[in-house]
Amino acid sequence: MDEEDSGHRPHAIRVVASSSPGASASPSRRRRLPSPRASSIAVRRREVAIEEENTKPDDPPSLRQKAAEVIAASLETYRSRPFSFWLLLCLSSGAMLTAFPASSLLSRLYYSDGGQSKWILSWAAVAGWPLPALVLLPLYLLGKASPTPLSPALCSWYALLGFLSAADNLMYAWAYAYLPASTASLVAASSLAFSALFGRAVAKNRLSLSSLNAVVVITAGVAIVALDSGSDRPPGVTARQYALGFALDVLGSALHGLIFALSELVFARVLGRRSFHVVLEQQAAVSLCAFAFTSAGLAAAEGFPAMRREAARFARGGEAAYANVMVWTAVTFQLGVLGGTGALFLASTVLAGVLNAVRVPLTSVAAVIWFHDPMSGFKILALVITVWGFASYMVGHTSVKKTSAS
Repeated sequence: MDEEDSGHRPHAIRVVASSSPGASASPSRRRRLPSPRASSIAVRRREVAIEEENTKPDDPPSLRQKAAEVIAASLETYRSRPFSFWLLLCLSSGAMLTAFPASSLLSRLYYSDGGQSKWILSWAAVAGWPLPALVLLPLYLLGKASPTPLSPALCSWYALLGFLSAADNLMYAWAYAYLPASTASLVAASSLAFSALFGRAVAKNRLSLSSLNAVVVITAGVAIVALDSGSDRPPGVTARQYALGFALDVLGSALHGLIFALSELVFARVLGRRSFHVVLEQQAAVSLCAFAFTSAGLAAAEGFPAMRREAARFARGGEAAYANVMVWTAVTFQLGVLGGTGALFLASTVLAGVLNAVRVPLTSVAAVIWFHDPMSGFKILALVITVWGFASYMVGHTSVKKTSAS
């Protein structure tokens, strides 16, 4: 037994000895391999590092990148609408930017060449109401559009807008009787501020801080024109008449902004944005109502017999020149209002108010060239401030549009 035991022990020892290196190596391997908890912590640290790298502010984009973004956004906006939409919008904007300045200059020409009646000028502005009706008639006959049924609510809206338009035209007629065309157009730029305020109150459009800033800036521009009233008063106009024209110009601009907001409300709740022919329908109906109200006022003021007397003593051509001014006043005013209504229908009160402000420098420069209106330093400053307010309004509206889209 002792020999067997002594013979087997070395073998057992060898077995243990041969196995002991493996046993002694396993703890070292366990130390080199990370535990599951350590692995999860390391993975989490790497994820946090990646998140921190992703959240680091990027370098500011270059001018080329910004231009590329603007071009891409413009192309995306263009592709989101059919070509007919952009064609109508361009035509509406072009009509507003050309016809309204021409109408303003013709109003001043009427007074400078011998016209005196505010009622006659107001009547001439809405006497072109059949023009949109003449465009509607072929659409009806060819079956391209069907007349909108006249409900009592719609007729009430047409009558209200017609009455406000008649009052607005009369206020502007008084303003152009006592103010230079450049000054009257600068003061009329306040319609953008009133469009923003009435758009918020009536049509529930959003009003950002930049838009409020534009309202304040444009109001400051109007105040600068008021402080410089002594430098551009036309000959024969008293200080009281100038102040009256200035006040009525501001009131007319406020009424203009209210008409824009109410028209947008009519399109949204009554007519709907079905087809562009509803713009022609509203224009024809509102102008007809305004023509009826203005004709009643002109008849009460005995203005119809006064037309022949004015035409006889009208400068630069007499009756022919007088009729020319009256006809083109009616045409340009209808085209301008049609363009504004079209822009309002296709876009919003915002675009209509912006385009109405854009025409201010056009009218001012044209009045300086045509009528040699004085352009003092205060008036130039007011013009710059007005353009600044217009740009601020555009930035504010663009920011609101991007926020709502996101």
